[in-house]
Order: sequence, then structure tokens, then C-alpha cells
Amino acid sequence: MPFYKMLCITSHFREYKHIKDLVTISARHVMNQGGVVRNIEFWGTQTLPHVMRRHKQNYTVGDYWTMYFDTSPLTVNSLTATIRRDPRVIGWTVLKQGEKIEDVVLPREKTVMRLDCLKPSKKKSWSDLGH
Repeated sequence: MPFYKMLCITSHFREYKHIKDLVTISARHVMNQGGVVRNIEFWGTQTLPHVMRRHKQNYTVGDYWTMYFDTSPLTVNSLTATIRRDPRVIGWTVLKQGEKIEDVVLPREKTVMRLDCLKPSKKKSWSDLGH
């Protein structure tokens, strides 16, 4: 299954119940289709880069959140259709991160540990400083 990242901008409400409901609907949609939700991040409330118009309303502020998930392309299409119809959503994008885990995760770097950094340091006394 490919790995995806969805960035979503929702209209700002004083209560976060609306965002929580939308995130829950999105995550359950992926999981009910056999996908795996890896991570959900809330980026906070931010001023939009320009006035955005959606569902016959203008928005200048939005709540940003991302969801990382593995699923089939058909599920991404149905998730996009669900998000498109929701009146709380101002904008969204789904980015394919990779086909395999090797496409997403960088290989571990080999580190070289110097042995002289492990030796206890000599403490200088007051007389060593020339006083």
C-alpha cells in the first residue's frame, strides 16, 4: 500500500469538537477500507496566505492539520470525495510519499565515535591558570 500525507485546512471554530469530528471521520474512513493511519498532527490556527472561498463563504483564518496514512489509491479517491463535500473544509491536498517504506525512510547514517571524547577530562586547578 502506498504511503500518503493529507494536509487539510478547516474553518476555525472556538470549539475544537468540529475538527475532532472531521479528523475522526477521515481516519475511520481510511481504517474501514483496510488502511493504516500512522500519525495525525494539529498545526494550529493560522492566517491563510490569501482569502480563500469555499462553499460560498470567504475565509481568512483556518485550522491546519495533517494525517499520514497507508491505503489504496481507491480509498484516497473516496476520502477526497468525502472531504470535498464537508462544509467545514476550506482546502486540502493529498501527497503520495512513496510506494515502499524505503521510499519514505532514510537509511541510518553510520556514526564514528572518537574514543578520546570518552576519556574523563582533566580538571584544571586554580594554580594551573597562572594565579
